[in-house]
Amino acid sequence: MISKSTMKALLLSEYNKLAITDMPTPAIADDEVLIRVRACGICGSDIHGYDGSTGRRIPPIVMGHEAAGEIEHVGRNVTDYGVGDRVTFDSTVSCGRCRYCKAGQVNLCDNRMVLGVSCGDYRRHGAFAEYVAVPARILYPLPASLPYERAALIEAVSIAVHAVGLKTPAPTDNVLVVGCGMIGLLVIQVLRAKGCANITAVDVDPGRMALAEQMGARTALSGKDPETPAAIQKLTGQQGADVAFEVVGSTETLQTAIRGVRKGGTVVMIGNYKAKVDLPLQEVVTRQLSLLGSCASSGEYPECIELLASGAVDVTPLISLTAPLEEGPGLFERLHRGGEGLMKVVLQP
Repeated sequence: MISKSTMKALLLSEYNKLAITDMPTPAIADDEVLIRVRACGICGSDIHGYDGSTGRRIPPIVMGHEAAGEIEHVGRNVTDYGVGDRVTFDSTVSCGRCRYCKAGQVNLCDNRMVLGVSCGDYRRHGAFAEYVAVPARILYPLPASLPYERAALIEAVSIAVHAVGLKTPAPTDNVLVVGCGMIGLLVIQVLRAKGCANITAVDVDPGRMALAEQMGARTALSGKDPETPAAIQKLTGQQGADVAFEVVGSTETLQTAIRGVRKGGTVVMIGNYKAKVDLPLQEVVTRQLSLLGSCASSGEYPECIELLASGAVDVTPLISLTAPLEEGPGLFERLHRGGEGLMKVVLQP
C-alpha cells in the first residue's frame, strides 16, 4: 500500500505553462495498478498539446504516454501482475467490451481514451509524474535486459509496427518513407527487420536524412529538392514505389507519397500533423491507388518488445537526452522552439 499521499507531477496548468506541482497520488480501481514511472518520453503530440494547437490537451492535464516503470500497488482483482514487476503499457486505454475490442482492434475502441489527453470528452492524466494508474489489461511485462529509457519508446515502436503490418512490403518491393522524424525512422527499422532492402527516405533535414541512411534506408532524398520526384522514379525503374509510408501529415508530404508510388500502389498514412490536407483525387482514382489510415497500435507490443530486446530495432541513436522530470519545463520550451538538434527526450521522474 502506498503511504505517500502526494506526488510530483509536470502539470500543464495553461497553454505554454508547465511546472512541477504536488498532486494527489492516483487512486486505483480494482482492475488497475499503480506504476512508479521510471522513464517517459516526450512525444511530438505532447509538444502540440503544450501550445494548444491540437485541442487534445486541454489544461489542467498531466501529459505523457510513452512510459515504463515498476508496479507499486495492484488492485484487488489483478492477478497476472505483482508489486515490483517491470512493465510498460499501451497509451490507448480501451474498454475491453465493445465490438472493436472483442475483435482485437483496441485502437478503434468505441470508448477509447489516451493517457495524458484531455479533449473535452474525457481527461486522463498521464505519466509525466512519479506515479500513474492504468488498467492491468493494457500492461506488458518487460525483460530485465531492457532499460527503462529504451522501454519508454515501445509505444512509438508500436505505431511503426502497426503501420507496416497494414501493408507489409515484399522483400524485393520498392518502399518510400516520407518523413524521417521519430516514427519515420522507426518505420525504416521495422521495414529492414522484415527483410525490406529497397527503402528510399525523404525529409527536409540533413541530420534526419543521415539518420535514415544509418537506420537502413538505401538513400535519403531532400524534400526541398525539385529533382526528388524524378530521383524516386529513377530509383524504382521509372515505375514508382510499391508502397509508401507518409509520416508527417501535411499536403506537401502526402502529395510526395502519392506521386511517388506506382499505379496500383499503396500509401499508408501515419502522420496527422494537419487536420485537413489537399488530396490529388484524380491521381488517386485514375492510378487506382490504395490509401490506408494507420491509427496508434493494436496488440503489437509483444512484437515490439522482442524487436527491441533482440536489437533488430535500436532506439538508442534516437534518444538525444535523458533528464530529470524537474527539467521538463525548460526542455518543452526548447522542443517547442524546434528542438535545437534534439530527437527524442526522455524524462525520468
